[in-house]
Amino acid sequence: MTATQKRLPRRDTLNLLVKPAVRGLIDRAAQMVGKSRTDFVLDAAQRAAEEALLHRTLIRMSPNDFERFQAALDDPSPPSAELRKALQQPAPWEK
Repeated sequence: MTATQKRLPRRDTLNLLVKPAVRGLIDRAAQMVGKSRTDFVLDAAQRAAEEALLHRTLIRMSPNDFERFQAALDDPSPPSAELRKALQQPAPWEK
């Protein structure tokens, strides 16, 4: 463990003002999925933050790499035997 890791708190406070109806909705949903209000809100906020960042991430590459990337998209590899087998399996919700 580094000195920096030792100094950082395991958790930090995040204060929110929320309308009573929204808090009630969050509480009902959290209870239905078996989570605390805090865990429910943090999980939802983390997913939203990751999605926002992923949709706004800029990928930089050289012109040569971009041409190779486009060529790979235009001419994908044929599916492997493993992929064919996986695609023939029923989805978990169909079992």
